[in-house]
Amino acid sequence: MVQPGNDHNAGFLLPEWAAEFPSQPNQRKNQPVNPPNIRDPDLLEKLAKTETESPAFRDTHIRALERMQADRDRAAAEAEAKRSALAAMPREQRRRAIIREVIQTEGPAPDGLRFLPTPLAICGLPYRRLAADKREFERRQGRMSVVVTAGWLMDPSGERVQQPIPWGPKARLIMAHLSTEALRNDSPIVETADTLSGFMHDMGFTVTGGERGSLAPFKEQLRALAACRMEFSAWDGTRSAMVDVKPLEKVELWFGEDPAQRSLWPSKIEFSRRYFDELKNHALPIDIRALKAFSGSARRLDLLFWITYRITRLNDHFVLDWKPLKEQFGEGFARDRDFRAHLAEDLASIKELFPKLPVKLTARGLEMDQADSTALAIPKRTLISRKS
Repeated sequence: MVQPGNDHNAGFLLPEWAAEFPSQPNQRKNQPVNPPNIRDPDLLEKLAKTETESPAFRDTHIRALERMQADRDRAAAEAEAKRSALAAMPREQRRRAIIREVIQTEGPAPDGLRFLPTPLAICGLPYRRLAADKREFERRQGRMSVVVTAGWLMDPSGERVQQPIPWGPKARLIMAHLSTEALRNDSPIVETADTLSGFMHDMGFTVTGGERGSLAPFKEQLRALAACRMEFSAWDGTRSAMVDVKPLEKVELWFGEDPAQRSLWPSKIEFSRRYFDELKNHALPIDIRALKAFSGSARRLDLLFWITYRITRLNDHFVLDWKPLKEQFGEGFARDRDFRAHLAEDLASIKELFPKLPVKLTARGLEMDQADSTALAIPKRTLISRKS
């Protein structure tokens, strides 16, 4: 039986939470208390090591650990906000945002450059598949033009197979890949069967075979490039010059492994000597991350190539009027208003990736000022030629 006034036996009369308090006055004072705003396991481990320190030193360490936890919480909140913002973006915009952050973090990357023949940066290929009966395509820019003529290939059974005019973003990506491999190996010969899949991976494509697989359209454009001829012309009102060349002089073909599809697969290509020499002397470097960002749009790739060519060769302010702009980039647009709206979107996408580019669209046309190549994530002294 409990006697009234016997304090040490009256504990059962107190609420349960009171048991957490010390029964001796000095016990709580000397017992370290963990701050509730330190939660990460590694910080709690560091906190535990401070229990033997003097109160003053322990208090200093606790404040430092609290700051570390606060910094981590703030970084985690920012990362979560960034993930949420990316998730809300359309797929292509999300890809550009991710690549832009990579470029800003890593800067220009010499090992990440790919190269393109300069003439194709000035006057590009068609954006879309042309009608089957159309065997020739011309694009002009100022006083320069390129004429692409479709060709034929001989299959392993001895049958000549008509090829389309190369078109779209994949033709441009393939030409950049082949040109880079040739320059890298200092040889006009490229083993396409061994390198194309790896390049597709670099571009963000999942490599799948079969008639509807991702590899099929790349093969189609590779065959079209292997068969075509290109005529490059320039004039100034007094004289003119023209070069007629078959870029891929030699190609080896074999049928794919699936006998039901009989798909021609170029296993080896060889650039013509004239084309290869021109490539070595006047190749245009492009950051592979930019190629990946715009791998789904031929027009944006062409705009990127053209800006790279022009802006790194300027000595003064430059304006390209709307009429030649439409000649260069307006394929598929009947109305000027529609073309201008789409070109504004395309340029905005490029400036998302390279915000330091001094390029803008105005009532006069496209205006730009000279810029260092690093504005395009191209290391200095990488431009093989600065000749106009």
